[in-house]
Amino acid sequence: MDDTMTPLSRLLEERGALLTDGATGTNLFSMGLTSGDSPEFWNDEKPDLIRKLHRDFVDAGSDIILTNTFGGTRHRLKLHHAQDRVFELNEKGARLAREVADNAGRPVIVAGSVGPTGELLVPLGALTQEDAKAAFLEQMEGLKSGGVDVIWIETMSAPDEIAAAAQAAIETGLPYVVTASFDTAGKTMMGLPPSNMPSLLAGEAEKPFAVGANCGVGASDLLSSVLDMTAADENAVIVAKANCGIPVVKGENVVYTGTPELMYDYTVMALDAGARIVGGCCGTSCDHLKYMRRAMDDHLAEGIGARPSVEDIVAKIGPMKNATSAANDEAPRRERKGRRRG
Repeated sequence: MDDTMTPLSRLLEERGALLTDGATGTNLFSMGLTSGDSPEFWNDEKPDLIRKLHRDFVDAGSDIILTNTFGGTRHRLKLHHAQDRVFELNEKGARLAREVADNAGRPVIVAGSVGPTGELLVPLGALTQEDAKAAFLEQMEGLKSGGVDVIWIETMSAPDEIAAAAQAAIETGLPYVVTASFDTAGKTMMGLPPSNMPSLLAGEAEKPFAVGANCGVGASDLLSSVLDMTAADENAVIVAKANCGIPVVKGENVVYTGTPELMYDYTVMALDAGARIVGGCCGTSCDHLKYMRRAMDDHLAEGIGARPSVEDIVAKIGPMKNATSAANDEAPRRERKGRRRG
């Protein structure tokens, strides 16, 4: 085996496919996090609960765990008057995940979660690409110091912000992964179609190890995005990290409709669609992950099946909330506008 391989690439080569973890935010809310609070503060204030969440994911079968640092840039932390704690909170988040991974008794990859800044880049907003890169790098240096194996840039929307985050990741010297949220008429909110993901960062000094989709509006829509990405580049390592069904408001709570059985079927279809790293986003609990682990192990043992069509996905997983990206390109503009956010 190539000595230059990273822990992530080595484990993927050994296993054929990898299971990531589930939802950080929704699981922390079930543990007592209050809406409006910064989850990153728990890396300092309630480290035992963060360790427990990581350990529960590992026990459920996750090969990759993401740090509790999604909102760890200075732009997100300034909403909580903590913009001067970027390095500290990210380093602590990484160390907690690293500790759990190192005691797992098997290889577990620690991925440093990096979400969007929440700011619009010029010309739509005031944030320059250079300043965005500096903010991402500040966060990533904390993650690197805490011992992450890979930088995991997720839930992105704007190509220029993705480029800024990628350039920062390259400066750390760590491998990186990029996933976007295709939640608006089959594209990201800023108009990026999934078919562009495999080639989006081709001009950078280092290409991402993997690209893919996370979050969005439901598992069927995300699987459609995976089909678009694997059709665009059959050799790309693709990540599928879908929400657990569809969010439904019940009283004061948001409940996700996905059952463990649905997430089993989603995992099988993600593998058949060409994804090699599969996990769950919002609403995905450890109970769901146990079924997903079994689905991955069963399906890899049986052999990957035929590539599904969008119709196959809808029949097995349920209706899509949006039309596909290609269908929206072909639809009249007036019709496309009406489909936003389902």
